[in-house]
Amino acid sequence: MIELLLLLILIAAIVIGYLIYKQRSSAQKQDTPPPPPQDPFAASSTTDTAGDPRNLKAGDMIDWGNERTWIRGTLRLSEGGYVWSEHFLEVEGGKRWLSVEEDPDVELALWTGRPDLTMVPQGKTIELEGVTYKLEEKGSGSYRSEGTTGLKAEGGMDYADYESEDGKLLAFERFDHGSWEVSTGEKIHAGTFTIFPGS
Repeated sequence: MIELLLLLILIAAIVIGYLIYKQRSSAQKQDTPPPPPQDPFAASSTTDTAGDPRNLKAGDMIDWGNERTWIRGTLRLSEGGYVWSEHFLEVEGGKRWLSVEEDPDVELALWTGRPDLTMVPQGKTIELEGVTYKLEEKGSGSYRSEGTTGLKAEGGMDYADYESEDGKLLAFERFDHGSWEVSTGEKIHAGTFTIFPGS
């Protein structure tokens, strides 16, 4: 009988000790306030209110303020250890894309394909439509294709980039030893558009 009574007292002590422990840990959790809600587009060292253009991918939507476009496909380009991206936009009647590179700051440019031009990148300067463009860089690298780009999953590419004194851009690209594609472009700021990530 005494043994049963001692066993019941021991069980009661364990239950009471457990309940006290649970109450104290619950009180400690309530003392730590939850983190305040954060704005996902808040300015930080790597992003601004428009979102981070380095994270763009096929399926994302870009709001330009007066129009919205979607990224149909992306090329991830590399030359040596240097990488940059080209994002092809959903547009009517032409080919446009947004290039994103970090050199070391993020540099953005909006490009328009110029299939009407049959030029090749020869010489240190090129005259086009009354504008003189100076060769900035050229080289060869590789690409990896995501989404709809019109190219294979991966391959090789050559490029030559020109720029005018007032900041107009002229680019030549060819993929997998094909024909040169000419495009004209302009530099833009990240705050020019807002990014809405796709699923």
